[in-house]
Amino acid sequence: MTLKVHGVCVLIQVFDMRASVLFYRDLLGFEVVDHFPSGDEWDWVRLRMNGTELMLNTANEASGRPSAPDPARAHAHADTVLYFDCPDVDQAYRHLTEHGLEVEGPLVAPYGMTQVIVSDPDGYELCFQWPTEP
Repeated sequence: MTLKVHGVCVLIQVFDMRASVLFYRDLLGFEVVDHFPSGDEWDWVRLRMNGTELMLNTANEASGRPSAPDPARAHAHADTVLYFDCPDVDQAYRHLTEHGLEVEGPLVAPYGMTQVIVSDPDGYELCFQWPTEP
């Protein structure tokens, strides 16, 4: 017998929750569906868009948060890429560049996906992709 799984939700550690929420909610269009604590300063957030879920957690509790991100930790975020199915990659490119983001692409990967790549405030890469039309 195998497991029956209906989805996955990734949790990533962020330095500045406000900046991350502004990026994912206000720029990309995710909806905040849950957060903790209930006040204005959140340490954990669950986001959703069209059935896609993502959780953000502060890397440090407020009482022990340094004034700047740890460069070694931030550098390691480049090893993590979140791939999103995105039927209109050209529209994603326009949206991201219109909001002043540095965007790579559109490009076609060797395996036939048209992609646009951008980094979030913590240096995690996001790839918006869709199969290339023949």
